[in-house]
Amino acid sequence: MVRGATGPVFVPFVLPGERVRLGTVARRGQALTASAELVAASDERIDPACQHFSQCGGCRLQHWADAPYRAWKRGRVVAALARAGFAGVPVAEMVAASTGTRRRLDLAARREGGRVVLGLHAAREERVVDLLACPITAPPLVALLAPLRALLAQLGGWRQRAEVHLNLLDTGPDLLIRGEAELTAADRTRLAAFAQAAGVTRIAWQVGREAPEIAVQMSRPSIGFGGVGVTPPPGAFLQASAEAEAVIVAAVLAALPTKGAVLDLFAGVGTISLPIAHQHAVLAVEGDAAACAALDAAARSAGGRVRVLRRDLARRPMMAGELRGFAAVVLDPPYGGAREQVAALAEAAVGRVVMVSCNPEALARDAATLRAAGYACESAVPIDAFLWSAEVETVAAFRRTAR
Repeated sequence: MVRGATGPVFVPFVLPGERVRLGTVARRGQALTASAELVAASDERIDPACQHFSQCGGCRLQHWADAPYRAWKRGRVVAALARAGFAGVPVAEMVAASTGTRRRLDLAARREGGRVVLGLHAAREERVVDLLACPITAPPLVALLAPLRALLAQLGGWRQRAEVHLNLLDTGPDLLIRGEAELTAADRTRLAAFAQAAGVTRIAWQVGREAPEIAVQMSRPSIGFGGVGVTPPPGAFLQASAEAEAVIVAAVLAALPTKGAVLDLFAGVGTISLPIAHQHAVLAVEGDAAACAALDAAARSAGGRVRVLRRDLARRPMMAGELRGFAAVVLDPPYGGAREQVAALAEAAVGRVVMVSCNPEALARDAATLRAAGYACESAVPIDAFLWSAEVETVAAFRRTAR
């Protein structure tokens, strides 16, 4: 953000302390934006790591030196907690994921002028940047980009637009492709040949809101959480990297009491539930039917320390009466947070709440609700799971002190 004649103007890629000459100013929603010519660069400006930087919308901060970049991200968490009334909370140093470790990638595919463009959207645009490299993504997924482009060019199950969701599991790459039509017989043959040649564990195909069809499966897809193997549904949500996941799980475990049952809300496929189950009985609540089924199957095979309940927590939060009796509640909600669910937690006066948040604004709002109900924030661990973006993951531990 820079100061213009009429107030703040948002200019991409400008670092603190830099001087720029503004170009044409335009309104985008509620904000003024502009292009700019760099007049005086910051000493903190460095060469970006990726050839697609400034075009691809995935990374916005590759040109900022590591130390100030991490300090700024940690500062977002400190500021969010302060806005919630928790100034002075012990906030750990930022833990950053390494380059080349991102294990999920959501790509857009377009047919343009006889060729297939496969990549990420440009920032705030529909235009797709053809992705040739990605320094944050795990090499096995990057290696699939060119073969995938060639495969998509031959498939008849889509005309103009498709989406490709890649997860790197313990057993190898797992693909979900969202097309516009059913697969043809020739498509299925091509998918099978591609999976065998590229070492892909499974390829699922989805049309509209229909359930994904397993088009090819070379072996049982699996990923381990807490030493338990889970077969996730196609396109399942995973933490961005195994490194980030390990830090999140360790921070959650450190914040839990030594005994008592734990409620895990927005449990997904068991990323946190299964590690917790080594020390606690767990009730895992998740709204997605396929994720619930995957977690339930894994939990049963591991001895049943995790019970699974399917429930859409956005529409039907767990109420205060249902929450009482748990020693702690862990919740890892979507980007928008969990306003209604946190209000119910506050009413129930659960002794400990551990919140995993990928949005400092939602964290500030939900933490303020807990503070008003007599909770203290004991610690926060910021994790740079989304390298070179403005997003930051946080594990915040709250304990009820007022009675």
